[in-house]
Amino acid sequence: MYLKAQLPWNVIIPPEKLDGGLMLQKSIMLCLLEEFANKKATKDHGYFVAVTTLDSIGEGKVRFESGNVLFPVMFSCVTFKPFRGEVLQGTVNRIMKQGLFLECGPIRNVFLSAHKLPDYRYVPGENPVFLSDKHSKIEMNSVVRFMVLGTRWIETDKEFQVVGSLEGDFLGPVW
Repeated sequence: MYLKAQLPWNVIIPPEKLDGGLMLQKSIMLCLLEEFANKKATKDHGYFVAVTTLDSIGEGKVRFESGNVLFPVMFSCVTFKPFRGEVLQGTVNRIMKQGLFLECGPIRNVFLSAHKLPDYRYVPGENPVFLSDKHSKIEMNSVVRFMVLGTRWIETDKEFQVVGSLEGDFLGPVW
């Protein structure tokens, strides 16, 4: 689910970028965007997608050891966080006998167990697929609509792992 969040942040500007006025605001925004891109995600907010507004810039504090200036800022952003029971779409990137893996936006690890693929059976081969009794096929790069059964935050990788299911109405390959 996409969420809007307002977050505090500390932006550090080197002395050579302290021109004042609009150039200072531009420097703060550029540094914020760079740090924001490196942050990737948090457990509470999910994946950071985009900064929407820079709401306020606090008074700068000089760091005497380096000469850099620290500005406390408040900004609004859009985040993406998966929730249990939510219906999402993803693209198949790996198929195994045990199930398949999808990518869904910034989430790289969505697992659909073969046990949670009702009416589908695994067909091995050079290009393995899951076939249903209703002649529906899930293959590599197929877009699949699924329901989130659970999520787990992996702190070391700064990402979520998701387990999903096709048990439900209107779930499965998207044509």
